[in-house]
Amino acid sequence: MKNVELNITGGTLDDKEIQAYVDRGRENMPSQKLIAVDINVDGEYVDLKYSYDDRPFERIRRITGYLVGTLDRFNNAKRAEVLDRVTHNVADDYEDVYVS
Repeated sequence: MKNVELNITGGTLDDKEIQAYVDRGRENMPSQKLIAVDINVDGEYVDLKYSYDDRPFERIRRITGYLVGTLDRFNNAKRAEVLDRVTHNVADDYEDVYVS
């Protein structure tokens, strides 16, 4: 229960049962850091809500037909293809785009 915020509502639980719920949360998502457990005691039933630390978001782009986060795994030919790409501008004046 160390370093985990506990919020218990609706009743009381012994330390052994609380520790079992915390361990369950850590086992369910071993790659995530468990930061809080909300326990709602409802008679013989217990509702659990686990909160984990946010995972950093990695940007994914479509480059030359591939979905990639970074270019570090591209071979030399694919890197050259990326460098040769042409950026197209969007026309500001729609009359230039649509000719009647």
